[in-house]
Order: sequence, then C-alpha cells, then structure tokens
Amino acid sequence: MAARLSSAQDYESLVDQYDTWMFDCDGVLWQGSNPVDGAMDVLQILRHRGKRVIFVTNNASQSRKSYKKKFDKLGLEVHVDEIYGSAYASAVYISTVMKLPKDKKVFVIGMSGIEEELTEEGVSYIGGTDPADNTLEPFSLSNFTLDTSVGAVLCGLDTSINYTKLSKAYQYLTRNPVCEFLATNTDSTYPAAGGTLIGAGSISAPLAFAVGKEPLCIGKPAKTMLDCIQAKVHFDPKKTIMVGDRLNTDILFGQQGGLATLLVLTGITKEIEITGPSPSPIVPDYVTASIGDLRAVGKQ
Repeated sequence: MAARLSSAQDYESLVDQYDTWMFDCDGVLWQGSNPVDGAMDVLQILRHRGKRVIFVTNNASQSRKSYKKKFDKLGLEVHVDEIYGSAYASAVYISTVMKLPKDKKVFVIGMSGIEEELTEEGVSYIGGTDPADNTLEPFSLSNFTLDTSVGAVLCGLDTSINYTKLSKAYQYLTRNPVCEFLATNTDSTYPAAGGTLIGAGSISAPLAFAVGKEPLCIGKPAKTMLDCIQAKVHFDPKKTIMVGDRLNTDILFGQQGGLATLLVLTGITKEIEITGPSPSPIVPDYVTASIGDLRAVGKQ
C-alpha cells in the first residue's frame, strides 16, 4: 500500500533517504505552459541539499536543447545534460545499440525534436517534418519509390500525422524484413493545459495494427531509457527515487529499475486509481498531491 505523505516529518524523511531524484516533466513540474506551484522551490531545495536531479520525459516532440528553453522560460534551473527525453534515448539506441550503419537511415513519424536528436547522434533520416510527407493529398503506390537504405521506422508523437506517413512506414516495415520498428514511447495520452491529449502510443497504434506487431518501445516504462541514463550518470538505484504522475509509465519505470517511486496527483493518475474499489496493480511507494508539497522541508 502506498504511503500517503502529509506532514513535514514525512517529507523530511523522504528527502533524507534519496540522493538522486528523477522527475517526469508533464504533469509533475508543469501543466501545459504553466509550472506546478512550488516546483521551482523544490528543485532549489534538493540542489541546496546536494541531491542530484534528473529529468526523464517521454515527450519526444522536443529535443533536450528545446526542453532547456522551456525550463528557462518557466524559471526552472536545469542543465541540458540533466535532461533525458525519449527522442534522445531513441537516437542513442539507434546509434549505439542498434549501431545502424552510416549508409542506412531512419524513416521518422514525428516532429523536429526527434530530428534534432538523430542529427546530434549522426543518424540520417527521412520523413518527419519533410513537407512532402506533411500533406493531405491521397497516397498512391504508383508515386512511391521504396528507399532501400531505410533500416528503421521510428514513431513518436506527431501532431501532423496523416495517411501518407503511415502508408510509407507500412511499406518500409512490410517490404524490408530487416527494417526495425521502434517507438519513442507508447503513452496513450499526455497531460495538457485544460485536460489530456492523445499521445505517441496512439500515433503508432494504427501502424502496429496494420503491420501485425508491436514496436520496440524506447521510453518509459522500458528499461532502455534507464540504461541510457546509467550510461551517462552513476547512481545507486537503492538511493534513487522516480517522481511521476502516471502509474503505467513513470511508476512502472521506477519499479522495473529498482527505484523508489513517488506519485503526484497533478497529472494523469487520480487518487481513486490507487485507493478505489478496483485499484491498479501498480502501486507507488509514496503518494502526495503535488511536488510543491515538498516545500514543507525547507532548505535548512
């Protein structure tokens, strides 16, 4: 059963226990373009106490550099090398785990964040924001030439998703038996200002249905994301806590990596999902209403 934090002593004990703090972003530190009340103060408190902070997001629409700009705009002190997004993790996976040959490329269903991270990793790509693929014109195989150098299809959140992109991806995956099917993440939705919107998993789902197989997921809750972080940062899992707003991504991610978990209720998950008559089988170690609640400990 999750421990419900409420008193200053609860928060003080929690902060004392963990040296590394991993945060989801959407629904934890901000909601849409608005910071969660107290988020900046909590980050300052943790840094003041010598804690390491890492930001782990499934949002693949922006690169780490773009994310840094958002943090800056919201007044949150963050360094680029503290940010681990699923776009970055996907690019690292393709370049260092898959070791995609330099003469091969990736077909992207996604936005500029994926493209920026692939470029940083020296991975060639087509699709994505290419105007030729961002069209509502009918798709015809008579006008399509299969690029035999495509070695992977990478699918992320794409707010310009269309029939052409899905059709091209389908051709690469079904006509090339060694073409890899990857997803930055498989979130069904994500929190936005005023409610929720469909996520990257809802973009890749039609393609997975057509192809008849699921993509390899790079982002949370897959361990691939944690492996990416561990390759760059040395931390003790027993002294690390994952803070998130979603049970089946953030909390499951932490549990599968051997981390403690803290659920906040400012995003996707509602308290009834863990306390109601049909509770989720995914149970966090701790629960609090908002990350701002940790201000109760003070800087000291």
